[in-house]
Amino acid sequence: MPSISKRVLGALALAVALPLSAVACGGGESGDTIVIGTKFDQPGLGLKNPDGTMSGFDVDVAKYVAEQLGYPEDKIEWKEAPSGQRETLIQNGQVKFIAATYSITDARKEKVDFAGPYLITGQSLLVRSDNTDITGEASLANNKKLCSVSGSTPAQRIKDKFPGVQLQQYDTYSACIEALKNGAIDAVTTDEVILAGYAAQSPGAFKVVGGTFSEENYGIGLKKGDTELLTQINDALVKMEQDGAWTKAWEDNLGAAGIPAPQPPQINQS
Repeated sequence: MPSISKRVLGALALAVALPLSAVACGGGESGDTIVIGTKFDQPGLGLKNPDGTMSGFDVDVAKYVAEQLGYPEDKIEWKEAPSGQRETLIQNGQVKFIAATYSITDARKEKVDFAGPYLITGQSLLVRSDNTDITGEASLANNKKLCSVSGSTPAQRIKDKFPGVQLQQYDTYSACIEALKNGAIDAVTTDEVILAGYAAQSPGAFKVVGGTFSEENYGIGLKKGDTELLTQINDALVKMEQDGAWTKAWEDNLGAAGIPAPQPPQINQS
């Protein structure tokens, strides 16, 4: 009898364990999809369209990388990645990687790793088309009202370099654009490529002025210490540049802004 009881108990334990293990496998990441962070409100770079589709240069870069990792477009889950939340999203494992106008900085490299860079741009200024008194960074000394995004590199640069400026910080650049439209601020400041996207979206309403006054290297952010994924993403970026897909992505998304495709940057594969 004791041996029968053990067999019965063993069978019962197995019956209980099987459904529990099935739930555990299916409850987390299924393994056949990938979650990628990007901006949802930046035309030409990362934009969620009214029909729910995603478009932009960053989006196309992310899709190319995902494809090289084994995830076709229909296996991508897009997650909005506002500037101030990017490190947290990566550190908490809410995304596999982020391609979202993400400048590589020493401070950020303490928290996350970066593949790339896949684009080099610089900070500039966007004003209303009828504005004549802001022509570049020298114009900012006269107590101008600027808008940028909380947690962004451009916002910090304005704080450090132009302490006399009245800096408004919003969660998104689209909110800054609305403030510029209604005259609440004098200019929006961020990277030139972002501003060009907004200018192209509203022809005749805005203009980019003053050239660039910084150098920003956009990278793909991922969890710190994941060297295997870092190598895979860098390899994908190199391939994207070599097979012409990088230039095509630029022309498809930013060609209308009137900015010629720059030379793709050297990918850091060290």
